[in-house]
Amino acid sequence: MSDDAIKPIGMPKWGLAMTEGKVNAWLAAEGAAVNAGDEILEIETSKITNVFESPASGILRRRVASEGETLPVGALLGVVADADVPDADIDAFVEQFRQAQAAAVVIPPPEPKLVPAEGWSVRVLQMGPDDAGAALPLLLLHGFGGDLNNWQFNQPDLAADRMVYAIDLPGHGGSTKSLAAGDVAALADAVRGAMAALGIARAHLVGHSLGGAIALQLALDEPARIASVTLVCSAGLGPEINTDYIEGFIRSDRRKDMKATVEALFADPSFVSKDMVDDLLKYKRLDGVLPALRTIADAVFAGGRQAAVFTDRLGTLEARVQAIVGEADRIIPPAHARALPDARRHVLGGAGHMVHIEQPAEVNRLIGAFVAFAD
Repeated sequence: MSDDAIKPIGMPKWGLAMTEGKVNAWLAAEGAAVNAGDEILEIETSKITNVFESPASGILRRRVASEGETLPVGALLGVVADADVPDADIDAFVEQFRQAQAAAVVIPPPEPKLVPAEGWSVRVLQMGPDDAGAALPLLLLHGFGGDLNNWQFNQPDLAADRMVYAIDLPGHGGSTKSLAAGDVAALADAVRGAMAALGIARAHLVGHSLGGAIALQLALDEPARIASVTLVCSAGLGPEINTDYIEGFIRSDRRKDMKATVEALFADPSFVSKDMVDDLLKYKRLDGVLPALRTIADAVFAGGRQAAVFTDRLGTLEARVQAIVGEADRIIPPAHARALPDARRHVLGGAGHMVHIEQPAEVNRLIGAFVAFAD
């Protein structure tokens, strides 16, 4: 029997702060056939509740974790194996896994670092193998009001075979809050400066919402340095924007109001947890955040319209470009993505503006295949 005949399902690590998760519900029965990417578990953390996709194809031979059980990151939740693997081998695997985990040395997760970028300090989280071969690095750019933790379901998977950097834009997360200018060009300068500080000569870009417009600006300004751009529910492809959301995000200072505002980001509002709302309110209370958000909103969404629209320049891009949108996006019209050819436009049903959180497995698959082709 091969070493990989039995495949473990372990408690994932979603985000820097996650140390444990609660098994809310099994979505696949013991003995059921599952494919890699099938939703098999609902897991609740202190920050968010989300579904977990099977990492392997086969038969769900054992549900080791019980519903309602809270377990540390890496704990064995279940086992996938072919039908002809004896039960005794499954039992032995489960016991060996538990013993190995108990004896394992805990490796601390990567920590973000600050790098200088065109006069700002930009917080960056780096993940990936020490030897990525010929694979180009990938940069993840979040949207308005977000931070690098928005990529918690994407960065670890995408970093399996290449270096991946998640960046806090100026005015956000752990980056500089004082902004003289908040337009797309100024924010692109900060990303360019971060690339230089990190020694990145050429890279792929993935931009969500405002981050997508910044990625397009960089690809136009630095064609030799940008291999591909993946636009996720991107700004920069049309003038319309849900300004009620933008203004509501800036204005909300109570949990009830912030929760109602943030729910507009998701097709399924149950993604919005109490801790998510509390974290956003804490961020907004930091010195300089509200003026920074106002500076960016006034520059990028002046008069309730997107100031930077690149549709008439897409044909001049040297970088390959694809778009991934949520069919139920209520912030930026999904129709904006029609600026790209059908073959490079992916509309995912059952997802809203945060499609990379609501459907991470498919988004990761689309990004991974695209950047591998463009390396």
